[in-house]
Amino acid sequence: MATVAVVGGGVTGLVTAIGSAQAGHRVRVLERGPLPNPGSTSADQHRVVRVLRPDDVDGTVRMAEARRRWAELESLLRTEFVRPVGVVSAGTPGELERAFGTARRAGVPASAVAPGALPAVLFPGGTSGIFDPGGAVLLADRFLRAAVGWLAAHPSVTLRPGCAVTGIDDHRVVLADGAAVDADVVLVAGGPWTSELAGPPVVLYRQTMVYLRPPPHLAGWWASAPGVGRIGGDGRAWLVPPGGGAQLKISSDAVCRPVPTTTAERDGEAWAARLLAEPILAGVEGYAVVGVKDCHYAADAVTGGPVLARIRPSVWARPACGGSGFGAAPLVAREFLGAVSQVDDKECA
Repeated sequence: MATVAVVGGGVTGLVTAIGSAQAGHRVRVLERGPLPNPGSTSADQHRVVRVLRPDDVDGTVRMAEARRRWAELESLLRTEFVRPVGVVSAGTPGELERAFGTARRAGVPASAVAPGALPAVLFPGGTSGIFDPGGAVLLADRFLRAAVGWLAAHPSVTLRPGCAVTGIDDHRVVLADGAAVDADVVLVAGGPWTSELAGPPVVLYRQTMVYLRPPPHLAGWWASAPGVGRIGGDGRAWLVPPGGGAQLKISSDAVCRPVPTTTAERDGEAWAARLLAEPILAGVEGYAVVGVKDCHYAADAVTGGPVLARIRPSVWARPACGGSGFGAAPLVAREFLGAVSQVDDKECA
């Protein structure tokens, strides 16, 4: 049995804490705010988890495993937070041909979707869709609440909300009050600011999302609509359908911009207007804007991708990396738990 310290109570931290407790380890979750924290990067009404990653067979296989793990978590927590509505990705004929090839090689199902099958969505010119039935919408806030409840009831887990961390040493987490928490293995997953405590250099981004209420005559259609991606003027927009108490959400990398800090001057309204001008929804003027939110995520300064780094023998760092990071959280937990098992093996040797 190892002692695992998890810094950060977002999706990666909570999924890892659950997996660690299931494996029989002692777990300490340290969160600077409340648990769950409504101000965390993970907090949101919903997120999309895609299985099919066009042109990425290995990534598709990994995400199929992540999707299975989400189903297992749903059963474990006895809470319905996975909406199995599938995900449609737009693409040119050549892109879709490659996507179908990826699906065949990865052994996941996929089917063609004509743009007319989704009349509320604007597909870029010359594109149609590929349907990923394994894709789903995760009700993010519902999961976070259920995960905290399960962990709070587990005898080997200690939750410490309101616990600010100021430093990370090998096998030790230093707290703002000068105290320390010792651990065999540490995961620092405190949000996009994780690199301030530990980890390689990252670039911080801000992205604006808009939440909408469909017109009454489309409410029934949206109730069973899939997630849709690779739309918008440059194919970088996504929409997440309403359902399960969540609203329709649109986002796009076109309104993603680097910022120096998470507290940098807010300018979401101007970026929201730009997002609403993107060709994403047919008849967008009939939709009511019910919310605008800025989120932050970190990306590797060199590759531009997500980061999971082992920065000391006992310390791993995982800065928040946006919506894709939410869906992939079970994969991060699995890799981290592999490191924990190595600690256990050494202790038993």
